[in-house]
Amino acid sequence: MKKETLGEFEQLVLLGCLRLGEDAYAGGIVEEIRQRTGREVAHAAVYIALRRMQAQQLVSSRLGDPTPERGGRAKRYFEVMPRGRRLLEESRQALMSMWEGVESAS
Repeated sequence: MKKETLGEFEQLVLLGCLRLGEDAYAGGIVEEIRQRTGREVAHAAVYIALRRMQAQQLVSSRLGDPTPERGGRAKRYFEVMPRGRRLLEESRQALMSMWEGVESAS
């Protein structure tokens, strides 16, 4: 049986969700990734990843209240579900295990 794993981008998006907590929405996740990694990511890429992860039950979403700043549209907020947290932790453990005994490149 194939072990389920997360890709690097999925890990970044899930970690962005966790860092932002109840205020996790796609635009905030994009900014969190940019600030913490220096990596520029497209909003569309984050939206697509979030939709895919929601279908896989790694995240759930809810609509916030409509705001005048957004032309009366509501933001969609995301939360990492237990399954997403478990896979994220498994990914972390796998990387830590692979790094054991490897000299850092200085």
